[in-house]
Amino acid sequence: MKILVVEDDVMLNKMLVDNLANMNYQVHGVTELAQARKFLAKYEPNLVILDGKLPDGKGIELLPQLNEICPTIFLTAYGTVRNAVESMKAGVAEYLVKPIDLDELEVTVKRVLENEVLKQDYQFYKSQLNRKHNKMMIGHSPALQEVKKLIAAVAPTDMNVLIQGESGTGKELIANELHQQSHRHQRNFVALDCCTLQEKLFESELFGHERGAFTGAHQQKKGLIEGAEGGTLFLDEIGEIEPSIQAKLLRVLETNQFRRLGGTKDLIADVRIIAATNRDLEQMSKSSEFRLDLYYRLNSFMIKSLPLRERREDIPYLVEHFITNHNFSSRVDKTVIPAAMKELVAYDWPGNIRGLKNIIERAIILSGKTIAPEHLGFHQASNSMGIQLNYETEPTLADIEKDYMVKLLKKYSGHRAKIAKVLGVSERNTYRLLKKYDLGNS
Repeated sequence: MKILVVEDDVMLNKMLVDNLANMNYQVHGVTELAQARKFLAKYEPNLVILDGKLPDGKGIELLPQLNEICPTIFLTAYGTVRNAVESMKAGVAEYLVKPIDLDELEVTVKRVLENEVLKQDYQFYKSQLNRKHNKMMIGHSPALQEVKKLIAAVAPTDMNVLIQGESGTGKELIANELHQQSHRHQRNFVALDCCTLQEKLFESELFGHERGAFTGAHQQKKGLIEGAEGGTLFLDEIGEIEPSIQAKLLRVLETNQFRRLGGTKDLIADVRIIAATNRDLEQMSKSSEFRLDLYYRLNSFMIKSLPLRERREDIPYLVEHFITNHNFSSRVDKTVIPAAMKELVAYDWPGNIRGLKNIIERAIILSGKTIAPEHLGFHQASNSMGIQLNYETEPTLADIEKDYMVKLLKKYSGHRAKIAKVLGVSERNTYRLLKKYDLGNS
């Protein structure tokens, strides 16, 4: 942890620096605002201890800049409620009244730094807890066991890992498992989808940006590399990033340093990088679509995420998991009859685990207590006399449910009893579905 002390009293400055250094902090002391600004132009401390009155101005003048970088402890010789309130409103984390009590200084510094870490980690930990039950690798197939062995072997190291496999095979689950089994598991696991943002937005999201770096950059923003400090950064679909970003990412891997967009300061990247792709990066590097040197850096250790058709024996376990952990409001115990399970295991699953999950959630909506073959939608899609649902983009479950109901209404001329029979639910539940999507008069 780096601390900057800004105090014009030379003796007090030295006392603060010496005591904080004895607490194993890296400490730098200055006596003027100009010196502080010069330091901040090159370095980013984790904490600033700032005097209220300095030879070249008031300490509070520095707060707008400091609030974008780190917390501040304000020093004042006037221990009034008014001064405390004003400093807190300006963004100060804590304040200390002179003369400084060294025991109070130690406690306050520790508390402010600990609170800052908790503040940075809160959103990540919250999101991890909310989806914890989904972060499991389900199955017992020999193929999956081999993947788990590779994870156990490389997870304790800081080696970069490249996960290669088709879309929907669970590459992020593998990355998360690598993080959980590493010495970084108590810090953040941060995931970024490399194909969802334009180049400038992606660069800003990954590296952060300084105020004024581009139009609309009204304040400094820390990127995901800093958000993952001490933890793991997972870059999904790494093959989609632009050449300019590839060069900057290579620098991170080679030097463990980076710069924010529009910045001039080199910052430390204390992160382990795990990348994933559904493309052949080696072939892309031969055709100059992907940097060969970056490929070699990322590919220190490769794990292949297998398609579901190569681990069919895991399908029953996955089905059970999806049924048990579905998030719909009406929780009903579901049983998959053998004929339906046979079709699930036999299907080739071009969408892999993600495709299986969508089918099971759809079947949960459309079925009663038992899931039968007709609830899977395989026959409707292949039978020209059945019902086909076609979409140009990936639909939501609500889209599928509504469109399926519209098709059934048309096919059975609005006969609710027949529709209920097809759905495997009661006429009352059928009526509720129709009302839900305002189809009662169709």
